[in-house]
Amino acid sequence: MRLWSVHPSLLDRQALVACWREGLLAQSVIGKQSGGYSNHPQLVRFRECDDPMASLGAFLSAIVDEADARGYRFAREKIVGRGAVPPIPLAEGQLAYEWGHLLAKLRVRSPDRAAELDSRVLPPAHPVFTVVPGPIAPWERPLG
Repeated sequence: MRLWSVHPSLLDRQALVACWREGLLAQSVIGKQSGGYSNHPQLVRFRECDDPMASLGAFLSAIVDEADARGYRFAREKIVGRGAVPPIPLAEGQLAYEWGHLLAKLRVRSPDRAAELDSRVLPPAHPVFTVVPGPIAPWERPLG
């Protein structure tokens, strides 16, 4: 499961679709409708929010907004959590780690897109997050 911290506009088609599907799965897990992935580390940051379902709903809404902008049809009505939520802190180190992870994936499956983005030092974050100083999140499981 990868609930990307980078702004949805930076995701290629595969990452955007996967983020949407995995976000819906996360919604089911947090909402106790599914037992699968209940201990997944990506869910920690949403569970720590005052209203985890609303925070996940805000996360998914931005994914749907990007899908709409690209002419995709994601079923917005599947989003359960609603309402205004405070921004979720996102450490710069976590954002940088995910950016490197995404760029590595893009170099393989969307090299033209990767070439367009490679020059960015630190990308904008998903709108539900606010970037703060800090390292990779303790729940992250770095590759390699």
